[in-house]
Amino acid sequence: MTIRFITLELIFTAIWLLVRVIVWIRNKGIDIKREAMLLLMYINLAVIIRFVFFPMETVNGQIQPLYFDPARAFPFRLNLIPFTNLLRFKTARELMWNLVGNTVMFIPTGIILPILYKRLDSFWKVSLAGFLISLSIELLQLPLAERISDVDDLILNTLGVMLGYGIYALIKRIIHIKHRKA
Repeated sequence: MTIRFITLELIFTAIWLLVRVIVWIRNKGIDIKREAMLLLMYINLAVIIRFVFFPMETVNGQIQPLYFDPARAFPFRLNLIPFTNLLRFKTARELMWNLVGNTVMFIPTGIILPILYKRLDSFWKVSLAGFLISLSIELLQLPLAERISDVDDLILNTLGVMLGYGIYALIKRIIHIKHRKA
């Protein structure tokens, strides 16, 4: 079974919109400020979906489709030993793209989560939420024959969330100091 990028994004968008409409009906209104932040989270997740589930390589300008082939998916392609998969990269450039990409891709998540959800009010809560998001993504990759579920990605994604929360906390602190001086 072939899954194209646009198909996956359309499914993700349809589910997102359905959930938002249900929330609007349930709440009997729309909070524009919150919806703007949720839109940023939607964009963040759409970008993550793009880079996690579809390879960077293109053929004739086309993003390559995902293949779900149960005959090729089992046994699952899984790496549970930290940092061993990093040794598979042929060049230092590929390694850096992986390290930086997996980290930077999740920085917005660490910034947006504490703004959206007041209960995520600490470094550890946001880090755990980011870890769980990344774990979900890695588990979703298990049946995909072309993808590898990798503990390294989980570590780097969570590090990105932690860096994002650090940026959020720093900006919040600067704003707080400026308000005290005013």
